[in-house]
Amino acid sequence: MDLSRVAAHEPERVTDEDRDAAVLVPVVEREDGPALVFTKRADHLGEHPGQMSFPGGGREPSDDDLRETAAREAYEEISLLPEDLSYEGQLDDIATITGYSVTPFVARVPDREFVPDEREVDEVVVLSLSDLTDPANYEVEKRIHPSYGEAIVHFFHVDGYTVWGATARILVQFLDLACGWTPPDREPEVVEVEPDD
Repeated sequence: MDLSRVAAHEPERVTDEDRDAAVLVPVVEREDGPALVFTKRADHLGEHPGQMSFPGGGREPSDDDLRETAAREAYEEISLLPEDLSYEGQLDDIATITGYSVTPFVARVPDREFVPDEREVDEVVVLSLSDLTDPANYEVEKRIHPSYGEAIVHFFHVDGYTVWGATARILVQFLDLACGWTPPDREPEVVEVEPDD
């Protein structure tokens, strides 16, 4: 892993969405190599229940900027102290189907026990970069939705967890910049999505 390319990256912004949000991509160093910290969202949440995500959420009026949003949410969700964050850079914004423009910030964080806020987070999960970049743990679909059109959807299956959706889109860019990883060249399965999905 080399985070210098993350630091040098000029992020693309999304400005046509209704709501701003930010996430933290937390990097920890372990004896067996670097890893990323994810949350498994609580099943009772209205948006994306049970999905894997990076700590983060919507911008509040009290947040000075989106980096403060990411830091505040990481503290609220997994007890990461703002002073424990060593920022390395920013990735491209992504637009979500729920109307958010999400800005990802990459930061090194201490490898310690993370305490989940049970109101929002079922579990804190640390996944190694070596597993996330293993081609055997990756698959891809081309989803065709009658309202949203075509979309490539990435899936990372590691240790019984699946990272997909917006989080996987962020992860793909992080792995490209930090590890020189590109998705395996394979034909995606085509999936027709029902209108109410």
